[in-house]
Amino acid sequence: MSDINLIEVPKWGLSMEEGTITKWLVDEGAGFRKGDAICEVETSKITNEMEAPFDGVLRRILAKPGETLPVGAAMAVSADAGVPDSAIDEYLAANGSPAPEPVAAKAVPPSTEVAAPAPVPTPGTTVIPDSLAGSTNDDVFATPHALKLATKLRVDLGKVTGTGRIGRISVADVHAAIRAAGGTVAEPVAPQRNGTPAQSAQDDSGVNATPVARRLAASLGINLHDCRATGARGRVCVADVREAERKFLPAADPEVREAAPAAPEFEIVPLDSMRKAIGRRLQASKQNSPHFRLTADLEIDALLALRKQINATVPAVKLSVNDFIVKACAAALRKVPDVNVQFDEESQAVLRYSAADISVAVALPAGLITPIVRGADTKSLADISGEVHSLVTKAKTGRLQPEEFQGGTFTVSNLGMFGVREFDAIINPPQAAILAVGSGEQRPFVEDGQVIARTVLTVTLSCDHRVIDGALGATFLRELKRFVESPALMLV
Repeated sequence: MSDINLIEVPKWGLSMEEGTITKWLVDEGAGFRKGDAICEVETSKITNEMEAPFDGVLRRILAKPGETLPVGAAMAVSADAGVPDSAIDEYLAANGSPAPEPVAAKAVPPSTEVAAPAPVPTPGTTVIPDSLAGSTNDDVFATPHALKLATKLRVDLGKVTGTGRIGRISVADVHAAIRAAGGTVAEPVAPQRNGTPAQSAQDDSGVNATPVARRLAASLGINLHDCRATGARGRVCVADVREAERKFLPAADPEVREAAPAAPEFEIVPLDSMRKAIGRRLQASKQNSPHFRLTADLEIDALLALRKQINATVPAVKLSVNDFIVKACAAALRKVPDVNVQFDEESQAVLRYSAADISVAVALPAGLITPIVRGADTKSLADISGEVHSLVTKAKTGRLQPEEFQGGTFTVSNLGMFGVREFDAIINPPQAAILAVGSGEQRPFVEDGQVIARTVLTVTLSCDHRVIDGALGATFLRELKRFVESPALMLV
């Protein structure tokens, strides 16, 4: 048994609880060396290539692409080429891991040792062989349609081999088992209607379709196998059902056409791992962190002038307003270190940091991630700009390393580029503060009795009242305002 090893879901960071296997980079039977990329694993924030922890041969893949497993769960088995499959089965059984039934054993049930031509099904008649009769269908992994059919026909699902995902039994598997055991399945022939073609009669419960399209097809008597799948992700949508309706149901049949009222179509989009993690963390933040918020207006005309001058005179440097905000926050945290903190829930203590590690919120199609500019208080504006650009690129391609987005002492979330004037942000625990940055816009100000225009942006500081009081938060905003409105201070 010493030649057999499990390959387990890795733990990348303290907050990782599960991983989704998205792609295997090594085929079963192929060898690999320690450090080789063997598969891709998606966590709540990133998709990374997992490196082999040792040399070996990939003998059996236990987790198929798309499966989500907890940290430490077995994904695959590595063993020397000379180790028999039976030894791997024994090892898996001894370690509490399932030994998947070989594909060859699933293809043909034991009762069909001698190949024989399948009986011709008699329309309208279903015959269940005695070998499949029974009703022990509790705790059997089957689709609702298959379970309902088996109950109706009194078929023992324990004698049916499932070919669906993770061995799930479908209606098609029940029909296949009946035919393989010598029985017949009723397949009524759909009559032609005024010369129109006959519709499919096979079960369409497994066809990938939107919920509204499925309901519409059922009400019209349309089989989903007769519909072209042109919807998102290869689904049959309402338009596809309507096309099949025009093909199979003549225009002179108003009763059928009026049977199904129009319904708004929607698509059920399951939460991915990133969105689930965001939900968990922000829900915990709202429950555990008593938020209060402070708002300030910052004049940025001097900042915009300095930015324009630097971008025009310094080669290969293109600073953004957000780069200045990140630098100003880091400088303000140096002046007000009691805001540069995290709250340790377990020990009920405040962790005060010497370095200003600024998390920068980045919007992705699947959610939000906050890569970190480490030691932003010690870096130049050019360094911050280059690092932010690199981190954003990695975030959008899913190649951030855990250490590049876990931690941080303060977060900047900027929606100004979307035209948002001001907003409230939720603290990212265990941090104790987050700054929400709106868009810069010209506003009228009265100065010496004259109305003049100033470029102003509004920022909102969300604080955890357990560790940051109102006066402390206001002190931080005062320092931030000083750096932003006198940007030359950030250069010395």
